[in-house]
Amino acid sequence: MSSLLSLSLLGAPALAAEPSKPAAKASDASRAETARLVGAFLGDTPLLSDLQSLVDEVGGRATGSPANLRSVEWALARFREAGVDARKEPFQMPGLWLERSASATLRGKGLEFSPRIAAMPFSTATPKGGLTAPLLDAGRGKEKDFKALGEKAKGAFLLVDTTELKNVDDLFREYAEAAEIEARAFAAGVAGVVYVGSRPNNLLYRHNVSEGMRNTRPMLVMERDGALRAQRLLRTGKALTLTAELELQIGPAYESYNVIGEIRGSTRPDEVVVLGAHLDSWDLGTGALDNGANVAALIDVARQMKRLGIKPARTIRFALWNGEEQGMYGSEGYVKTHEAELDKHVMASSFDIGCGRINGFFTGGRPELPPLVDQALEPVKGLGPFTQVDAPIVGTDNFDFMLQGVPNLVANQEPALYGPNYHARSDELDKCDPQQLRLNTAIAAALAYGFAQMDAKLPRQSRTQVEELVHTTDLGQQMKSFGNMLEEWTSGKRGRKGSTSAGPANR
Repeated sequence: MSSLLSLSLLGAPALAAEPSKPAAKASDASRAETARLVGAFLGDTPLLSDLQSLVDEVGGRATGSPANLRSVEWALARFREAGVDARKEPFQMPGLWLERSASATLRGKGLEFSPRIAAMPFSTATPKGGLTAPLLDAGRGKEKDFKALGEKAKGAFLLVDTTELKNVDDLFREYAEAAEIEARAFAAGVAGVVYVGSRPNNLLYRHNVSEGMRNTRPMLVMERDGALRAQRLLRTGKALTLTAELELQIGPAYESYNVIGEIRGSTRPDEVVVLGAHLDSWDLGTGALDNGANVAALIDVARQMKRLGIKPARTIRFALWNGEEQGMYGSEGYVKTHEAELDKHVMASSFDIGCGRINGFFTGGRPELPPLVDQALEPVKGLGPFTQVDAPIVGTDNFDFMLQGVPNLVANQEPALYGPNYHARSDELDKCDPQQLRLNTAIAAALAYGFAQMDAKLPRQSRTQVEELVHTTDLGQQMKSFGNMLEEWTSGKRGRKGSTSAGPANR
């Protein structure tokens, strides 16, 4: 790692990317400060001990849980111990959803067994003693499968087959397919949906119901081996009933908190660069990959900047979001709270794909943005190559900045162990590569400092420009796959309002 970082600061040609257009050069002063900052991550920083503390001592941090409230105080303490100004900012969660217990029993003539299950977030609870209904084989949940079931689907639990998940592409496919499956199931009047677990080794995990908080049915994931056993029985003609008992804590809107650390700009303090990672996690594992590793990274970037006396020109805000897993509500709350400042937000980034190597950034369908990312990363190009993907992406905390027209980035990371452990019981500390996490932290630091120092500032897009992005890319389809995001944009509940003119010109 030491050799890699040393080469990066020298701009080693063997490791550098071959960009289609040369990146603008950072100033000598900025390169020197970046070298000092990046070099700090070679030393004995608290990065890894912070991550261990967060996942082992605080644990899984579902928004609204006692552990999540502890994580807020934990993060505030880490920032303040480092001498970084920090505060907690309230925002409104639209409702509370936590699983307390979940169990299932399958019965048929001469047989009974109880595979493990997990409630899907925004599932409804069952009556005390459980809800019993026939279990039917719904194949892959395609339109033809529902036509074959016909009226039998009404009032039944449907068992939906899945492909074993291998990578992040499979994960996004699952989200897209689930939205279509659930729409068909709800239209058919089912009692509930049971997904065959897509993870190996009977791992349980959580996926949000596509309808979000509007859902009206029990929805669950069943461990793969038990669900496949049930599927085989059904396909050999056995009649089965399922009794599902879901004890959930469900409540009305409530107040939660983001944690904001800030290093105020020295010459342009009203202009803001946001580095973001979500503090919350689901509760089956302890949230090391999703997203404790990046929380610890951002805290360490702030710590080392403060320790070294690095004074960025623009203000850098280190935002640790809550409510991300339920629908990016913490970052949505931030853009509402800071609406009057958004014209001065130069860039908002999100780090949310575990510990895999950062190989570039999604730049949101703004062709003028990739060259600026190249410029910011130029001092650490030896940690690349970095390739920017100029496409919008939904599913993390860049989303509401994008809908508000703010230039936004999402770290594009190699999936490593991320996909199979996503939202799963196995999302634990041992899945994170500590050396790669240090390198990623160095990249995040260079990105933040680069955007804080560069002269360029892109204009904020108007609502009309964002609307064009929705219609000319797959952004609209992505929004459909994540609950009612598209509806919230179309209705004006979410995203930029008013002006249809472009923002101020570049300078």
